[in-house]
Amino acid sequence: MSPHPVVQAIIDLSAGAIGGTACVFSGQPLDTAKVKMQTFPTLYRGFVHCFVSTYRQVGLRGLYQGTTPALMANIAENSVLFMCYGFCQEVVRFISGQEKGAVLSDVQKACAGSVASVFSSLVLCPTELVKCRLQAMHEMAASGKIRHSQNTVWSVTKSIMHNDGFAGFFQGLTPTIAREVPGYFCFFGAYEVCRSLFADYMHCGKDDIGVAPIVFSGGFGGACLWLVVYPMDCVKSRIQVMSMTGKQSGFFKTFMHIFRTEGVRALYSGLTPTMIRTFPANGALFLGYEASRKLMMEQFES
Repeated sequence: MSPHPVVQAIIDLSAGAIGGTACVFSGQPLDTAKVKMQTFPTLYRGFVHCFVSTYRQVGLRGLYQGTTPALMANIAENSVLFMCYGFCQEVVRFISGQEKGAVLSDVQKACAGSVASVFSSLVLCPTELVKCRLQAMHEMAASGKIRHSQNTVWSVTKSIMHNDGFAGFFQGLTPTIAREVPGYFCFFGAYEVCRSLFADYMHCGKDDIGVAPIVFSGGFGGACLWLVVYPMDCVKSRIQVMSMTGKQSGFFKTFMHIFRTEGVRALYSGLTPTMIRTFPANGALFLGYEASRKLMMEQFES
């Protein structure tokens, strides 16, 4: 028998949390390398040099710095994003004059995802701030930019609250929104278009294309997201890490400073580990979600 709607919601939420956890653990070392290269583009010769140097200096633990806030960020972001995504789809239907529950086009779904990302940015920014600072803490201390190094989530959180108050947790909010809005338009748009192409090729519905095509569609959507918004993410990371010194400028000034003094290439520093991470991380996300959801649903169908 089918589970109660409340139980169904708990199953979907739990499966999403498991998928998000798998996504973080499979891609965290590459995300750490990305943040380090974005913040210190001249310190490392490339992705492999950054990866190996971090491992030699701090060990495997250094590659997983910021995992706890990354888990919090991933779970919180996806919970709010998909909750608001459903609401925004209804808004798009209302604006376009469609009936409730009508099937939206791929472009309309992309618009709904884009608007939903504004709300998810509000919960994502504070956790990403802590994550990015933890990931770049070793370089900040080694370069003399900060006097005391903080190596735990609590110590970083306490430092932000002491120095900047509650508002300090939203440093980097502007570039986060600037990244998320166009990024999730591309993500949902590319994901839905890719699923439509698979459905047409396989002569079935979009929900029946199978796990592998869904995993590929998610990876393709993630790749499109990062290719479009990567400079915004670079500025966000720079603001969130360098604000530890208390002298970091805002979004536009930081963007222009990087562009004028370091060139366009600096805005794409760390893109390689990001693109390598996209497919396995999204693959782990969807596989974790599908497998755990199927296992839990079987308890009610037997």
